[in-house]
Amino acid sequence: MSLFLWVGRANKKNGISQLFNTLQFSERLKQLLLIRIKMNKKKVSKKFSPYGRKKNVSSPYKKGPTGTTESSQEKSSASGSFEDQDTLIRLNKFIANSGVCSRREADNLIAEGVISVNGKIVTELGTKVKPTDVVVYNGKKLQAEKKVYVLLNKPKDYITTATDPQGRRTVMDLVKGAGDQRIFPVGRLDRNTTGLLIMTNDGELTKRLTHPKHGVKKLYHVQLDKPLTRNDFVEIQNGVDLDDERIVPDEMAYTGKDNDRTQVGIKLHSGQNRIVRRIFESYDYKVVRLDRVMVAGLTKKDLPRGHWRYLTEKEVNFLMMIK
Repeated sequence: MSLFLWVGRANKKNGISQLFNTLQFSERLKQLLLIRIKMNKKKVSKKFSPYGRKKNVSSPYKKGPTGTTESSQEKSSASGSFEDQDTLIRLNKFIANSGVCSRREADNLIAEGVISVNGKIVTELGTKVKPTDVVVYNGKKLQAEKKVYVLLNKPKDYITTATDPQGRRTVMDLVKGAGDQRIFPVGRLDRNTTGLLIMTNDGELTKRLTHPKHGVKKLYHVQLDKPLTRNDFVEIQNGVDLDDERIVPDEMAYTGKDNDRTQVGIKLHSGQNRIVRRIFESYDYKVVRLDRVMVAGLTKKDLPRGHWRYLTEKEVNFLMMIK
């Protein structure tokens, strides 16, 4: 029992003077206790009245499932809305958020003089606007898109890109039903690699998930053309030098049944291109099959190959907390 709780109970039974005499406190401690007791009395007087307990007044803001208020959730999820209507943002970001193009392409549009803000043509790069400003391109008012977060279980023979000059199938063909927003892959999976791929129109989250300093982890299931020897397993586990960078797996294990050592699980946080294949190729192994089974804590549970789903609010909040 805490000292202040015990004091509060003793105060009700014995009175303040008898309590002090019993415990023989120092003058300073007496003062602290008196302050605490007065505070307790004030709390009691607020909770109760001679006319009975006060009725609870319901708050207009109910707690949401993640502890945020419903009003703040509406702001974050409303299409084209911002947390602060007075916050200035770069014009190229505003244009990119509207789904017209990337930021770099938006700079070209600004320089060409085809963007107007509040009725005036803007050509200066770095211009900032308010979310409430009227931004027009080709006679159409632009609005920032609602953020969309998709998890795709990519099959083989699909290119991880928005468009392909050779006309090959891309991951965009698999998520056509995800909405009108223009979403992009977060990172890459090569054509013959299957597994999880996050897709979104949230540029800030994309940076967070792809920047090396954040160390976002991915788990792969690897099928090799021959058994991985114990010596090679240990060497890879201890680190491999690729492109002047030492790649050290976060975790590694044999995953085949019985004595099958052609199947390996490897968890990495490196963002290098084709990193898994290059690791094993450096030891003269060929990767026959490669499947990403986990990315940033998200798994393939209940997500068949070639299908996609929206991330839940809880999952999005988790990704936002990655630092």
